[in-house]
Amino acid sequence: MPKAYWIAHVTVSNPDQYKFYAESAPEAFKKYGATILARGGPHQQMEGNGRPRNVVIEFPSLQAAIDCYNSPEYQSAKAKRKGAGEADIVLVEGI
Repeated sequence: MPKAYWIAHVTVSNPDQYKFYAESAPEAFKKYGATILARGGPHQQMEGNGRPRNVVIEFPSLQAAIDCYNSPEYQSAKAKRKGAGEADIVLVEGI
């Protein structure tokens, strides 16, 4: 079964509030077997519109990534992010 990747591009507008999301989201990621491969850090936008923060999380499968996103744990964390920034998130199956 191919692995899957959660790719997020984020603009944080309220770091004090965003930290509550950042502190609670890993609970969901751990529960669904995720490994954080990249979170923030230096990057180079080569094409298109970028955001200041980029995250790549590996999951054992696309279904695990979907289940994580829809889980009560992640939805609770996501609610803490509301008003703290904007995110574009895509889940993609690997090859």
